[in-house]
Amino acid sequence: MTQPAVLITGGATRIGAELARGFARSGWYVVIHYNSSSGPAEELARELGQAETVQCDLNDDEAAVEMIAKLAERLPDWRCLINSASVFNYDGATNLDPGTNREAMQINALAPARMSQAFLASAVSADLRSLIQVTDMKLANPNPDFFSYTMSKHALASTIKMLAKSTANDGHRVYGIGPGAILASHDQSEEETELSHRLNLLGRKTDASEIVDAALFLASGELRSGETLFIDSGQHLLDQDRDVIWLAREQAKSRKAPA
Repeated sequence: MTQPAVLITGGATRIGAELARGFARSGWYVVIHYNSSSGPAEELARELGQAETVQCDLNDDEAAVEMIAKLAERLPDWRCLINSASVFNYDGATNLDPGTNREAMQINALAPARMSQAFLASAVSADLRSLIQVTDMKLANPNPDFFSYTMSKHALASTIKMLAKSTANDGHRVYGIGPGAILASHDQSEEETELSHRLNLLGRKTDASEIVDAALFLASGELRSGETLFIDSGQHLLDQDRDVIWLAREQAKSRKAPA
C-alpha cells in the first residue's frame, strides 16, 4: 500500500459515504467503518477500489479502541481519522429521554473521544496526522430540539481544543467540521427538505461536496490545530428557535393554507 489511509466512521452511507468517495478520488486508501450497513459498505468499497470495510458497534467503546489498534498495526501510512458516525434521535429540552441520551453520548461523544486518543497514540505515518471530528452547526446556533444529540455534539466539540493542546508538540492536527442542513432528515418531504436547506444566512443549499472539500483541506494539516470550520452557508450565525425540520414544515403548511 503506497497511498495515505483514512478511516471514516459511519462511512457507508450519507455524508460518510460522500467523504469516502471524495478521499478516494484524491488518491487516499479508504477504510469504511460501519455498524449494520454491511451491504452499502461492501458495495461502496467495490466502487472505490482502493478501499476496505471494518465493522464495529460504537455502543462498545472497548471494541472501538480495539478496532483502532488493529488498524494501526497494519496501515503503514495512516494519516487521518474522521469521526463522522452519529445517531440523531429526537428528544426535547424539557423532556430528555435517558435512553436516547445515553446512546447519543456513547456513540457521538465517548466512542469517538476514545478512538481519537487511540489514533493519536498508535497510528503510524511519516507525514502529518490529522483527526477530524464532525460536529454540528448547533454548537453555535442551538435550539431545544434534539436535546441529547446536541449535548453529545457539544461534548465531542470540547475534545477538539483539548486534544489539540495535548498533542501540540507531536506533529498532529486536530480539527472540527460543523455541518448545517445537508441531507434530508427523518420524515421530511421533498418540499420540506428544499425549504429547510435554505434556512441559512445565504439562502442557499449547502452541498455535501463542500463538506468533502473542507475535510480534504483539513487533512492536509495547513490550518492551525484546534480549529473548527462551519460548512453551513452561515446557518450557525443565525438564532433559530427550532430545528429547521419544523421551521420548514411550518413554512410548507403556510404555503398550502387557503388565502
